[in-house]
Amino acid sequence: MLVAAAVCPCPPLLVPEVAAGAAPELDAARAACADALGVLAAARPDLLVVVGPAGETGTFSEGTPGSFRGFGVDVAVRLGASATSAPGALGASGAAGAAGAAPQGVLPPSLAVAAWLLERTGWSDAPIEGLGVAEPTTAERCIQTGRELAARAGRVALLVMGDASACRTLKAPGYLDERAAPFDASVARALGSADVPALQELDIALARELQASGRAPWQVLAGAAEAADLAGALLYEDAPYGVGYLVATWS
Repeated sequence: MLVAAAVCPCPPLLVPEVAAGAAPELDAARAACADALGVLAAARPDLLVVVGPAGETGTFSEGTPGSFRGFGVDVAVRLGASATSAPGALGASGAAGAAGAAPQGVLPPSLAVAAWLLERTGWSDAPIEGLGVAEPTTAERCIQTGRELAARAGRVALLVMGDASACRTLKAPGYLDERAAPFDASVARALGSADVPALQELDIALARELQASGRAPWQVLAGAAEAADLAGALLYEDAPYGVGYLVATWS
């Protein structure tokens, strides 16, 4: 059963070495992410599953490596402390396996950012597993995957990575789209109030057009939280660089 969730953005710029001189601009976001991970630790989960956008759907065992070398810095991370899978790791019979996902060998950027956040906060409270979710994944598949994740242990926590729209300003990666700010505001309201139906009903086509990488992971969260009756809190909402970044907790 899902007992807690943290929602964080996943830009590699959260890693100070990647951001370089611009690092202080995301200090508030980093602090909010640390607070959100504190909520996960306080929930004392039996299992933490990190969910984030990826080029293709796949599962990642505890200890899977990742790095930010592709972003110009020699910073390496691992998903948790172990170099081998935790007992009961996601696989052919787990939630991701039901979605047709094969275990992967290197973390996608979103899960590498999550691994960096977990290392930064010294996470050691429960076994960790990762799930990358491809952008085309349907809402129905995301929701079902979330339900299956929630059933995998008595106390499950999710760390859900993903950005809102990338079209908030003229200099944004997706240029300016007047639909972006209202879309982000609706997502912020849903995450801040743990509104499961609102997340389940997100407009997939609009999210794709606005380059909102968090859509699929948020809908996995919505599936996992259906029977959890959790309360939400929005810890951070901003759009530096024209991209919507949101930090929220459900507990």
